This record gives sequence, C-alpha cells and structure tokens, in this order.
Amino acid sequence: MNAQRQIVLVGFLQAQNCTTIPAAWRHPNARHDVTAFDYYRHIGQVLEAGCFDLGFFDDRLAMPDMYGGDHRHTVEAGIRCVKLDPVTVLTAMGMATSRLGLGATYSTTYYEPFHVARVFATLDHLTGGRAAWNVVTSVNDNEARNMGLAQAPAHDVRYDRADEFMEVVHGHWDTWETDAVAADREAGLYAHGDRVHRLDHQGQWFTSRGPFTVPRAPQGHPVVIQAGQSGRGTTFAARWGELLFVSHVRLDSAVEHYAAVRSQIEALGRDPDQVKITNLTFPVVGRTMAEAEDRRVAYDELPTLVDDLSLLSEGLNFDFASRELDEPLSDDDLDAMTGIQGIRNQVLQITGRANPTVRDFVQVSGRGRLAHPTVGGPVELADYFEEWFTERAVDGFVIAGTHMPGAFEDFVEIVIPELQRRGLFRTEYSGATLRDHLGLRMPEPGSWRLG
Repeated sequence: MNAQRQIVLVGFLQAQNCTTIPAAWRHPNARHDVTAFDYYRHIGQVLEAGCFDLGFFDDRLAMPDMYGGDHRHTVEAGIRCVKLDPVTVLTAMGMATSRLGLGATYSTTYYEPFHVARVFATLDHLTGGRAAWNVVTSVNDNEARNMGLAQAPAHDVRYDRADEFMEVVHGHWDTWETDAVAADREAGLYAHGDRVHRLDHQGQWFTSRGPFTVPRAPQGHPVVIQAGQSGRGTTFAARWGELLFVSHVRLDSAVEHYAAVRSQIEALGRDPDQVKITNLTFPVVGRTMAEAEDRRVAYDELPTLVDDLSLLSEGLNFDFASRELDEPLSDDDLDAMTGIQGIRNQVLQITGRANPTVRDFVQVSGRGRLAHPTVGGPVELADYFEEWFTERAVDGFVIAGTHMPGAFEDFVEIVIPELQRRGLFRTEYSGATLRDHLGLRMPEPGSWRLG
C-alpha cells in the first residue's frame, strides 16, 4: 500500500430527531436534545477527537409524508419529523471545533445560485477553510410543495438545470481574485477594483449579475460533495464532485464502479486523484464480535414496517400505501417512481423480477432499517475497511451511526485505534483545512471549466 494514501472518514449526520434510520430515536442510549447546541457540540468534538475528515449533514425540505398522503404517522413514529437548517447547525458546530471539516446539503432545485454561493463561501471563511457543500437536485414532490412548486421537476431536467447552477456558483466564487483585498489604511484602499469582477451570467435557467459579495474563500472554494449514482447522476458527479458518496454492499461491484467513475472523471479532463470516492457504511461496533452481534440483534427489534414504507415512499416519490405488501408492482408503477433511481434499479437487479412486490422493495432497499450493516469488534471492522480500501473499491467511508452520539463514541474509541495501528488512518491532523485533510489541491480560478 502507498504510505501516502490513507482512508477518508466522513461522519454521516442529520440535524433531526434520529439518524438516517428512523428507529434510532427509540434506542435506549439515544439523546433526544436534538435541538440543543450541546448535542451538536458534543458530536463535533467526538468526530474531531477521532480525526475524522468531516462531519456531513444530510437534509430534506419536507417530512416523509408521502405514504398515505398524511404526516400523522411521521410525527407519531418519529420518522425524521424534526429537521433543522443544517448550515445553521454547522456554524454552531464550527464554533466548537477547530479542524473537523463541515459539510451540509443544499438543493439546486429550490435555492438560487447566488444565495448558495454566498452561504458556503461565508461558512468557509468563518471556519478557516473547513466548509463543504453537498449538491442535491431533490426528488420529492412534498419538498416541491413546501417550496412553492406543484411537483419536483423530472429527473434529467433537474440535473440539466443543476449543471448550469454549478456554473453560476463557481463563477461567483471566482469573481474575487485571491489578492483583491488590500485593506490599506494609508492609501484609503480597501480592495482593488480591477480584481473584483461581475459574473453577468445569462443562461437557459439562470440570470445572475454580481459582483459577488464574499472575498475568495480560504479553500479557493468549498469542497463539493456529490452522491449521484444513477446514469445521469454519475455523469453530474464526475463533472462536479470532489468528494463522492456511493452505496455498495458487494466488494466486486464497488471495485467495478470505482474504476468506471475514475475513468469518467479522467475522460472529462479532470484528475481522478483529486476526487475521493467514499462508501456509505453502517458499522455496529463492539469490543468483541459477540458484543457487536448482540447489539445488532437488539437494534433489529427497533424498526417497524411503517418506517420502511414511509421512507421508501419519500425516496421514490411514490405512495406505497396504494399497494398490498405482496402485490407485484406494474410497469406503470415502476415508471411513476421518479425519485432516487438507484433504489428502484437495485431492487430490479437483485430480485431479477420485472415486477417486484412492495415486500421486495422493503427487503432489498432496507430503507427504514439497519440494512447490510458491518458488524464486528475492532479487528473485524478494520479488516473490512482495509480490504475495501486496498482493493481500490473506495478511498474511504461515510460512517452512519445507529444511534447518536454513542455510535460515533464507540467507533472513535474502539475502531479508530486499530486503523491507526495498521497505518491506514491519521493519528493527528496535518493541516487546517478540509482540502488539507482530503489531499485536494487549492483550485485555481476557472479550473472547473472543461476544455
């Protein structure tokens, strides 16, 4: 193994009442003060003590209330019913840490490019170069209704629009030259007028003039995160992403996808070594394998079927309450699933059925439960991470907790030391910015343009 290559670790966070798994709030050790500063301060400090590259906040702009067209089950079952603004939470977490990278999700469908550019450039300044933006196009009709639209735009339209959105955001980030600010009291010159530029963008989807109101960020621009894994989404990720999130269960498919994405990145004229690919992983940690297995069994008692069906309905933008559990879904039903295409495609591939049932979707996707966890003590978990890393299936892992904050506390206490002992993971931060942690170069103005 190249000694210079080390595992990237991302803490997968939610500014909500549970983890990505809705049953997490039912765990006996889960904290419920999820609207309090101290909750996020503590999690940030745990991740920083473990030398994680960053903590990243997922987000949605609506409760999961697609199932049955009613929000009451969402609130009563605690299915991600509380959602705080992630950038506000990150700002608070940034005050409690000094090295941990800080990433949040903002949608290209429901915000304006100038606003997003300013929010994340500001966050990068306030955190000393630790900000990251997770770019999503949003899939859910109920998000659209909260944001003034009747329904979410079509899948490929969302990505076509997002490409131009990214051009506008990057264009604004580049409009202040690095040395524009002089702050020269004697000369009475704050900034060089010829080093701050207007964007004057006029395109198919957006018009944005400028000048931008935030000087060039400490990292050049915040790190761009992307998680597209469908055909169009993969193309978008290869074009714009610097840190990619994927979700693979099998090593062979992960190796194949890793090579394919790197080839696609290179074909676009980008350096694939400047893009890090990380796999979503749900570790169940114990001091021994037996303890970890006991924890897994206990956790499997927490989820309910309504958790599964509610999150499936939200993710696929399709009301599963309209079908029986063992009823084959029609071709029209499958075509109507306009949300996360990767879920539908995975179910079709794994079942081998042209018309899978609702139960197939529940069992294969594991959408509302602890699906496909990695269970073990420090040695077993480190073996798993080492194999995937050295086999070039990934550059790192997105660590999703079963409950908060205990899942991260256990991971940092039990697993991190074993990864460090094997030389797979840092023992201390070597730099101050997120780009330093990830080994990403400072981007030159205009370097995002192709050709």
